[in-house]
Amino acid sequence: MTDVAANLAAARARIDAACARAGRDPGSVELLPVSKTHPIELIRVAHAAGYARFGESRPQELEAKAAAEPDLGWVFIGHLQTNKAKVVAELAAEFQALDSLRLAEALDRRVQSLDRRLPVLVQVNSSGEDTKGGFTPEELPDAVRALLTLDGLDVRGLMTLAANSPEESVVRACFTTMTDLQERLRDEHGGGFDVLSMGMSNDFELAVECGSTCVRLGTSIFGARTQP
Repeated sequence: MTDVAANLAAARARIDAACARAGRDPGSVELLPVSKTHPIELIRVAHAAGYARFGESRPQELEAKAAAEPDLGWVFIGHLQTNKAKVVAELAAEFQALDSLRLAEALDRRVQSLDRRLPVLVQVNSSGEDTKGGFTPEELPDAVRALLTLDGLDVRGLMTLAANSPEESVVRACFTTMTDLQERLRDEHGGGFDVLSMGMSNDFELAVECGSTCVRLGTSIFGARTQP
């Protein structure tokens, strides 16, 4: 059985070491365990190890796990169809993959009907790969201006998936694109946009060195996915 607690401790140590190399406060970087496809029993082990927020990417799985552990913070990190916006609006503590204005408007209507605000991160396609979603860097400024008019959404920052490349320079370029975009948004809007969710199991140390405040770790914590 996967030793989730040991994996969490090892990943946290690597995050802290990356922070030290970059001259950053380790407390400025969240480790978000990505529990999608993994059983609730492993999530409970991670919770016992001190983690209370978990990443999910399928609405039905989010519903089932939130029903089993309603007091945990469920963070939706995957592509969301507008007809599933109700699930995220009702159950997610945060949505990290806001990739279109149409989806934003659907979420906004839902969360306002529930008299709540949903913290969101805007997804950016920093690599330019067709297989990845999100706004392009060029589209982002106008998109953010539109998103900030939606009262039900609390825009807290940006999210990306870096290029799937063995070349460190290619991956680093994705991350530095994100930090540049963050600074431009802060300059335009007078601050904010404090969250940068970037880095997964194969590149999270580089992401931390480049400024990530949230790394999304799945296989390095829970092992290989247990469901198709």
